Amino acid sequence: MKERFLAFLRKIVYILLPLIGGGWLGVSCSESDDTVDQYENWPLRNNLFYASLEDSLKNGDGTWMKFKSFSKNPSTKLGANTDYIYVKVVTTGYEKASETESPLYNDSVRISYIGRLIPTVYEPEGTVFDSTVYGKYNLKTNATRNFQVSELVDGMSTALMHMHRFDTWRVYIPWNLGYGATASGTIPACSTLIFTMTLYDYAAEGHALPTQVAVD
Repeated sequence: MKERFLAFLRKIVYILLPLIGGGWLGVSCSESDDTVDQYENWPLRNNLFYASLEDSLKNGDGTWMKFKSFSKNPSTKLGANTDYIYVKVVTTGYEKASETESPLYNDSVRISYIGRLIPTVYEPEGTVFDSTVYGKYNLKTNATRNFQVSELVDGMSTALMHMHRFDTWRVYIPWNLGYGATASGTIPACSTLIFTMTLYDYAAEGHALPTQVAVD
């Protein structure tokens, strides 16, 4: 009975510890903390997870893509895998000639999204750190938010500049194209970000976003 109680207490500590954001401030992207919790060896685990996405791209069914970040030198043919975001296409949007364009860096966008970390023992689907979605992901019922592409992390901006209206993508962003080596709220330092996101609409710089209409 005593061992079960102690195990229960340890589980509670493991769950609550990540909520103390200050503990992650100043962490470098190398292993230096032997604390046993669900984020143990976090930088290494994130790097290994991200490296594995190249296999998904090569062995996938054609729904995987990768795009070099707009912030990286385009003249460099390859570069590190962390110069790129990986994308799993969930659904494609309008297949019309008029819908072949994508938002530009200074455009405004209306999107819905769920942002997660990589899976852990306590969160096998990844901890949700931000979301406009309540309940199941559904284009008809998701709440949306408006942003300028330029105000988002580099990886998310890169994805949006390749999306078309009503595309839904799962976007994998390496730590250096996300929040980097510094914690942000409940997001630990050196975290891969995983966004399931839909682009509903966009507008050119200096123009207002169109009034949102119901999704058919």
